[in-house]
Amino acid sequence: MTADLSIPAMLAMYALMLVPLAISFHLQLGIVRETLLSLVRMTIQLLLVGLYLKYIFQLNNLLVSLLWLVVMLVVANVSILNKAGLKRRLFFWRSLAGVAASTMLASGWFILVAIRPDPIYDARYLIPITGMILGNCLRGNVLSLERFYSGIRKNENEFVTYLLLGASLREAVRPYLRDAVKASINPSIATMATMGIVSLPGMMTGQILGGAMPITAIKYQIGIMICIFVAMAVAALMNILLSLPIAFDDHQRLRPDIFCNKT
Repeated sequence: MTADLSIPAMLAMYALMLVPLAISFHLQLGIVRETLLSLVRMTIQLLLVGLYLKYIFQLNNLLVSLLWLVVMLVVANVSILNKAGLKRRLFFWRSLAGVAASTMLASGWFILVAIRPDPIYDARYLIPITGMILGNCLRGNVLSLERFYSGIRKNENEFVTYLLLGASLREAVRPYLRDAVKASINPSIATMATMGIVSLPGMMTGQILGGAMPITAIKYQIGIMICIFVAMAVAALMNILLSLPIAFDDHQRLRPDIFCNKT
């Protein structure tokens, strides 16, 4: 049985935030307001999600669970495009397809092939596992899309030279595609290499706190890390390839209007 955190205990945790806020204020980092807003948003969102999940788990209805997954995918997709500096109206559906396909491939494999709960759509497995994979795909996709298009913009002469030498669009973007996918999955490689020695991952820790045997928690953690890595690699590649027809004009030049004004 996991020990509950009382209201005084939670207030003590919030008080700990005074340390980084003091550092930010002293160094004039200019992120005090942003940090406080993020903290408030996190608290409200997690409380609401906690209430939603309580009833979703009780209902354990396939349609309700799928609807929640759609909401998660849409919100993640919007966040990816915003942080990558790309216009949502141009890339939304293509990016959503890449994120959804990669996330559902990995989570579906883990749930349907490895865990096989009864019922197979058990919300207690479907939603948390998909959420963990999707959350990591979000970060990976932001890195891959931003690295890919910023790389082409910064090296436009080099890119055009490839085209003038007779390369197809796929051939010309290959060096930037390679760098982007590598950038998106490198953090996961580093995490896997040090997991268990440098850090105890969240899923494993949560299961142990919940009363699971350590070896069972370790098996789940290995499974989720494999799924996260697969989903990130597939999503990074798919999202870039699916975006190419939108991002380049008929003359294979990068369209300047695909970027948000802030970039």
